[in-house]
Amino acid sequence: MTIGIQGTGVMRSHAITANTATTTTVNVIAAAGVTLLGIGVLAVGAPAAGVTVHAHAVGA
Repeated sequence: MTIGIQGTGVMRSHAITANTATTTTVNVIAAAGVTLLGIGVLAVGAPAAGVTVHAHAVGA
């Protein structure tokens, strides 16, 4: 299965947290970039709202 996520311009990570023959659950975490003393770092991730998840299943 391939997963694509679409939303605003923050860093995102995703994981398939459950998968059955009829349902797949994808958990998406978003983290905004923060500049601290001139160094770009990622803020703590939080569950992302308003994200479109595209899943493509391929037969084995």
